[in-house]
Amino acid sequence: MTQTVNVHEVKTHLSRLLEAVERGEDVVIARSGKPVARLVPARSRGARRPGSWKGQVAVAADFDQIPDELVAAFHDDVEPHVR
Repeated sequence: MTQTVNVHEVKTHLSRLLEAVERGEDVVIARSGKPVARLVPARSRGARRPGSWKGQVAVAADFDQIPDELVAAFHDDVEPHVR
């Protein structure tokens, strides 16, 4: 079930609305009758597992190499880039 409530009602009855969300209800918050937000349950991310990305990410061998053009762009002896 979806219920739409105005901002004043949210301020007054937040605890009741949170209970409704916990029961699985959908709560839409409106301002002047126009929906602007949805109150939804927070999702647990679960426990972190260090190393869970192992083998899934690779760093390029030239990761810390700066291209000459980029270095030159930060020096005064190069003409400024004109758009």
